[in-house]
Amino acid sequence: MPLRVLVSEGSSTSSREAITVLGLSGHHVEVCDPSPWCLGRFSRFVRKFHRCPPLRDDPEAYLAFIETLLASGRFDVLLPTHEQGFLFARVEARLAGKVALASPSFDSYRMAHGKAGFSRVLSELGLPQPATAIVTSESELRAAVRFPAVIKTSIGTASRGIWFVRDMRGLDEAVRELVAVDAFPGDVLVQEFVAGSTEKAQSVFRRGELLGFHAYRGIALGVGGGEAIKESVDRPQVRAMLEKIGRRLTWHGALSIDYLVPEQNPTPLLIDCNPRLVEPMSAWLAGTDLVGLLLDVSRGAKPAQLPASREGVRTHLAMQALLGIAARGRSRHTLLRECWRLARGQGPYAGSREEMTPVHTDWMSAVPLAITAMLLLARPQAANAFARGGFGAHLLSRESIRKIESDSLSS
Repeated sequence: MPLRVLVSEGSSTSSREAITVLGLSGHHVEVCDPSPWCLGRFSRFVRKFHRCPPLRDDPEAYLAFIETLLASGRFDVLLPTHEQGFLFARVEARLAGKVALASPSFDSYRMAHGKAGFSRVLSELGLPQPATAIVTSESELRAAVRFPAVIKTSIGTASRGIWFVRDMRGLDEAVRELVAVDAFPGDVLVQEFVAGSTEKAQSVFRRGELLGFHAYRGIALGVGGGEAIKESVDRPQVRAMLEKIGRRLTWHGALSIDYLVPEQNPTPLLIDCNPRLVEPMSAWLAGTDLVGLLLDVSRGAKPAQLPASREGVRTHLAMQALLGIAARGRSRHTLLRECWRLARGQGPYAGSREEMTPVHTDWMSAVPLAITAMLLLARPQAANAFARGGFGAHLLSRESIRKIESDSLSS
């Protein structure tokens, strides 16, 4: 049944992919975002765009804007595709009765959203993770580090707030940056560096019951911690770990994790958690409609568990591929060759399908792809600055997190 869905933001790659799944499924899609040029704006599936206040700078104004839209009564489901879920979990009681929304308790959301909280859950459940120390001061940090190490702030998205340190010079630089962002006395993680490949898994839960699962490995990197090429994998061991986490948190909604597959050990090590679906087109193209499942859960339905997704399905994100090549300092000639291979489906893209800008089904998605290609060909060194546009006003900041945690918003 076609539903009227309000998507919480349009700037992230996850939102852009969710819009495609919703549109191909025949749903009515509207998007709100502080940027009039967000990725979600360039889709034939978006019936209406709403320019909203920035969550990062004014979560109260953003919430008031959402509530005004919901008061019209024209939406069936509110779909959080990024960190807006943190706000919605905090004010779930205020939203109840106005729209269908799948959200865990705020305490559970906070635990999964913060790297320190997630690490503590893993320790409690006895699930594997790299050797980890949680510190709250510079002196504790320096005492805990054993080179090489990974240092992480508890809150961070798309590889923000992560330092790989191999020596004292790298540690000093990380400490300076941590002090600059006022990371202390908050939780900071110090983890053992483990060589291996990173994979990701995503899932949908209904009151602690796992209903859908999909995992993939990265074949080629883009920028900002994202993958340019992916391949679906079968990971029953990871599924079982996610099942334990979701049951412990009585999770309701979408939950994704990152994990390492060590070179010398077949046991996956869990390293990060995202309380949302991350780029769900990989699952869709592998036969697992996690977005549709999330809509069912949001509306209070009791769907059956989805079958396992197909293994070995390769997908790619053309924009990430071009940004990744430019960020690694490659030449214009290399960028042009990659554009040709993408257009022809050659090389690593043979047999692969586009996730984020599927021009063959959504012609408007060609606009951001073409703009990205032209900008990079004109100035390849702009790749990292261009990618940072995805870390914008639609995301949380430390100050906005403090505002959302205050008592005033819950009433």
